Amino acid sequence: MNAATETRFELEVAAVTDVGTERENNEDQCGHVLESESCGLLVVADGVSSAEAGEMASQTAVAATLRTFSEQPPGTPTAKRLYRAVQQANIEIYDLATVVPELRGMTTTLTAVVVDRGELTAAHIGDSRLYLCRDGRLVQLTKDHTVAGEKSRMGLMSKSRARAHPDRSVLTRSLGRELIVPIDRISNRLYRGDTLLVCSDGLYNTLGDEEMTPLLLQGDDAMGACLRLVDTANRRGTLDNLTAAVLRVVEGPERPAAAAGLGARLRGLFGRRDG
Repeated sequence: MNAATETRFELEVAAVTDVGTERENNEDQCGHVLESESCGLLVVADGVSSAEAGEMASQTAVAATLRTFSEQPPGTPTAKRLYRAVQQANIEIYDLATVVPELRGMTTTLTAVVVDRGELTAAHIGDSRLYLCRDGRLVQLTKDHTVAGEKSRMGLMSKSRARAHPDRSVLTRSLGRELIVPIDRISNRLYRGDTLLVCSDGLYNTLGDEEMTPLLLQGDDAMGACLRLVDTANRRGTLDNLTAAVLRVVEGPERPAAAAGLGARLRGLFGRRDG
């Protein structure tokens, strides 16, 4: 038995979605399941198209992802379970949009994250986001599949301009648009004290990263963090629906010193020579 197997893991998960202050319908949807103390799944979707179709797209995406993930046989690798679940969600949305005239053109974003014994696996499409909060610093792990986001990554637009650009919510990729869709896959290692935030654009377009960080770190429970984020955005007056899902690593291994970064490793390798 290796050290990773012997380590005790404990996760805490919560998710909150809200219609916001300006919309009549909530096209966001979220869900989570804690399979065991060491394995948890978070899913956030933000529907696109008319209000009815947008709601149906996000609801279908979350329900299909949670159901398909849970139904797969014991022993199936976690990453395979997640990607199969998201592909099934895509098929179900696509089929609904094909056979129901009122739902034609419906699509949704989807960001689904599994943490299993400290191993993070995520599947992402659209502009909902996955953040990692570590050592008091919030880092975005996903890419925004939007016109403005792609221009920013190509160096054609600054990040600050992209955030306020009219094309910031124009999706270049979404779930249910096509029968087969490319999905970003993300993996990482988590340690004790790490916190994940999965949120829709209604939250991060209202609160900047520097504002969300202290709200995540206050207190010690995931539900409290979700409520603080949503309540603060609503007090600001968000123009969109908003969703926050939080996963905390309550128990797990300490982050090794070697994980401090490439710069530290290089300094340790070459050192400083005196004289």
